[in-house]
Amino acid sequence: MSICLALAGLVFAFGKNFNFNTNKVSKRIMDVVQDLSEFFVVFVKILIELLHRFFEKMMTKKFKDISGEIILITGAGHGIGRELALHYTAWGSVVVCVDINEKNNEETLKKANVLCKIPFMLIRICDVSDREAVLQLAAKVEAEVGRVSVLVNNVGIMPTHPLEQHTPEEIRRVFDINVLSHFWTLEAFLPQMKQQYRGHIICISSIAGVVGLTNLVPYCATKFAVRGMMEALHQELRDGPYKDFIKLTLIYPYMTNTGLCKRPKVKFPSMLGLLDPKEVAKKIVEAHRANVTETTIPSSLLHINNWCRLLPIRCSLLLKDYIDSGVESDL
Repeated sequence: MSICLALAGLVFAFGKNFNFNTNKVSKRIMDVVQDLSEFFVVFVKILIELLHRFFEKMMTKKFKDISGEIILITGAGHGIGRELALHYTAWGSVVVCVDINEKNNEETLKKANVLCKIPFMLIRICDVSDREAVLQLAAKVEAEVGRVSVLVNNVGIMPTHPLEQHTPEEIRRVFDINVLSHFWTLEAFLPQMKQQYRGHIICISSIAGVVGLTNLVPYCATKFAVRGMMEALHQELRDGPYKDFIKLTLIYPYMTNTGLCKRPKVKFPSMLGLLDPKEVAKKIVEAHRANVTETTIPSSLLHINNWCRLLPIRCSLLLKDYIDSGVESDL
């Protein structure tokens, strides 16, 4: 009798365990099916987006109107910043030129006066590496012309010599101006854009924010930092209520004839010579008006870099050595 009871108990336990395992397997199968279905939906969306981009390339670009926008540009006293100020003034924007050099900033205003009889331009002197100065600037600009709707972080310095020859003070200064100033201007002007539920942030990085270059180790580090900052900010805005209202554009210009490249090294000047600041500014304004997320100038360089990243590192280095462009030490 006891043997029968033991056998009955074993049969019951086995059946219970079998049902438990069956339920567990069924749940696992359902999870896999759900994951596959979600991946399929993402895959279809990616295909649709690729087709959309393909047809978009074949059609005429749609450019938004920027007349009347209040645009603040850092480093507007010379080079690309000055040319941007003149381009935006020509489009009828209200331009706030910010630079630490008062004389250069006034020269930008003079050029704007020649371009337009009554330019909507305001010049302000500010060290954008100073957080308190930037916050005070934001309050003054809002009181004088209104809330900024477009921020162009253009300011930058570029010491060009080997890493060991950079002084600690020089490295700190590069990061203060090329990186930290972006955080202070964002702290000052991003809330103004959120209050309006509209805005556009344009950051000028560099081709040195796409590839590392000799004699530019601290500079490259700052430009890669700007790239990471903008990508993270883009994701942060996407996760919130402002994803359709505040746009970001990141620009990587090739070497430009602004005076920063004191000793440029160019192997193919007909193809990769120094760019004209006026042409660079024109391309930046076009990217702004087309809501481009990121681009190099010329645009082909970003595509070349993306493809090279898929290759073994040795292949990328062979191509880089062949192009052989960069800057010589200024010491």
